[in-house]
Amino acid sequence: MLKRSGVLLAAGLPLVLALAACGSNGGSTPAGGSSSGSSSKPAAKGKIGVILPDTKSSARWEGADRKYLEQAFKAAGVQYDIQNAQGDKAQFQTIADQMLTSGVTVLIIVNLDSGTGKAVLDKAKQQGVATIDYDRLTLGGSAKYYVSFDNVAVGKLQGEGLQKCLTDEGKKDAKIVYLNGSPTDNNATLFKQGYDGVLSKVSGYQKVADQSVPDWDNQQAGTIFEQMYTQQSGKIDGVLAANDGLGAAAIAVLKKNHVNGKVPVTGQDATVQGLQNILNGDQCMTVYKAVKKEADAASQLAISLANGTEGQTTGTVHDPEGNRDVPSVLLQPEAITKDNVKAVVDDGYVTKDELCKGEYADKCAKAGIQ
Repeated sequence: MLKRSGVLLAAGLPLVLALAACGSNGGSTPAGGSSSGSSSKPAAKGKIGVILPDTKSSARWEGADRKYLEQAFKAAGVQYDIQNAQGDKAQFQTIADQMLTSGVTVLIIVNLDSGTGKAVLDKAKQQGVATIDYDRLTLGGSAKYYVSFDNVAVGKLQGEGLQKCLTDEGKKDAKIVYLNGSPTDNNATLFKQGYDGVLSKVSGYQKVADQSVPDWDNQQAGTIFEQMYTQQSGKIDGVLAANDGLGAAAIAVLKKNHVNGKVPVTGQDATVQGLQNILNGDQCMTVYKAVKKEADAASQLAISLANGTEGQTTGTVHDPEGNRDVPSVLLQPEAITKDNVKAVVDDGYVTKDELCKGEYADKCAKAGIQ
């Protein structure tokens, strides 16, 4: 077995992601709601609850994760309840209590922070409800499984992407700023571990500002970056923004100062806005995480648990606060630049109609998106 970036990968454990997909109804299922699967497949015995974090930090939670989770649960004929806490920690706990009272047998959460997440996971465990950490590991928590991407690898792709963009511009020396994700999100810590591990080793690069953005709030990111820009008298050569929303906030400030496109900016999540910024030349790259694969992996584990069986994982992730190794499924991210934006459309994550509206039609055509 190979130990890398705190992740112990176990060889020979296949990940089964084959779930029949059906069309999304585009809405949420009310508490206690269910949907019938194929008549040839018996319905799962249990009920699955999912708590998504917000709609503010990223468009993915409602635009992608909900859709793909619903498709998988409907295909399996399992009862499910998917709700969104809208960034409210008290609401997160209220939703969890309601789900536990309603009789969920499996609970999937995307925590808002590890403290709130741990309280929910511990309460579920006390009631005999199996739990899954989705996308974000709850430090000190008690989740049975963890499903995510290799988040150190995500950060590494961002660091390598920014370095390539600077190199392509002929810049061997560069003043770089970091717009990190939320300090309460363990993923943000892992992303930074990845990109700092790349950029800190490049001779000639100087990190002149380094700040986390509370709750991944894009508005705060804009304020923070404007302060950075002012403090550096505009002498910034590259922006390591931890996701597309933070990147867009930085780009807005650069536009105001008429230097957008001249300062490489990174991102993550391959959002429509992020991809459009790449097509414009305002953002140099993003990281695509195939959310359907992540949702399918989580739903496969949840459906197994709902049927009273164990799921299959690909390795473990160490939780330093809980001092335990959490059985995990980790997926690999992909760097996206102007050269391969088409790959995200081809994969169905965003549609041509969404991406190529108005002024972007010609730019999409030049990028091979037909």
